[in-house]
Amino acid sequence: MNCVIIEDQPPAQRILKKFISDVGSLNLVGVFPDALEAMEFLKSEQVELLFLDIHLPKISGIEFLKTVPNPPNVILTTAFSEYALEGYDLNVVDYLLKPFSFQRFLKAVAKVPTQNNLIEGEVKEKTKDYLYIKSGHEHVKIWLDAILHIDSDSDYTEVVTKEKKYLSHEPLRHWLENLPEKQFIRVHKSHIVNTEKIEKLVGNQIHLLGGIRIPIGRAFKEHFIKNVLE
Repeated sequence: MNCVIIEDQPPAQRILKKFISDVGSLNLVGVFPDALEAMEFLKSEQVELLFLDIHLPKISGIEFLKTVPNPPNVILTTAFSEYALEGYDLNVVDYLLKPFSFQRFLKAVAKVPTQNNLIEGEVKEKTKDYLYIKSGHEHVKIWLDAILHIDSDSDYTEVVTKEKKYLSHEPLRHWLENLPEKQFIRVHKSHIVNTEKIEKLVGNQIHLLGGIRIPIGRAFKEHFIKNVLE
C-alpha cells in the first residue's frame, strides 16, 4: 500500500517513517512539509493512504482534505483532540493523537480498507498477549488475560489483576490506546474493564469475576451495550 506523510515537524516525520518501515506492507512514497506540495504529487502518483497532520503551513490538513476530490484513505495526526469530530465528518480512517505509540499506530493502519488481509495479518502478528507496566522502578510483565480492570485516580492509574494491583503514572488514555479495543472497554470516566471477565450487568453496575463491581457511567452505557451486549 503506497502511503504519503504530510507533516511539517521533522521529529514527527521521523517517528512516522520508522513506524511505516516496520510494517512491510506499507510503502512510503513521499514526505511533504506542507499540503500544497503533496497536492501536486497526488495528481500524478497512485497513493492509497495519507498520514496527514492538521496544523500545517499555508493550508491546514482539514482544509486540504476538503479540497481533494476522491481523496485516498486518511489517518489524521495531531496534538489537538478538539479536531477529532470534524475529522470523522470527513470520513477519515482514524485520528492519532500525538504522541502515539507503535501499537496505536498499528490499530489505525488495521482499519484501512484493503482488498487483501496483508496489513491485518501483520498487525495480528505484532500484537502481543502481554505488556510491560512501569511500576515504581520496575518494568513488570503482565499477561492481558490476567487484567480484571484498570482504574484512574488523579495522578496515576491502577492495573488490577486477581493476584495484585500495579500502580502506573500512565493516564487512562494510554491503556485505551495500547490494549485491544474489543477486549478492554471504558465504562466510566475512571474505569476500564476486561470484557472477558464480566459475569453480568445489574442496573448500572458491572459484575466481574471474583465479586468485583464496577460502576458504569451514563455517558458510556450505550457504547457498552452496543459493543459488548449486542
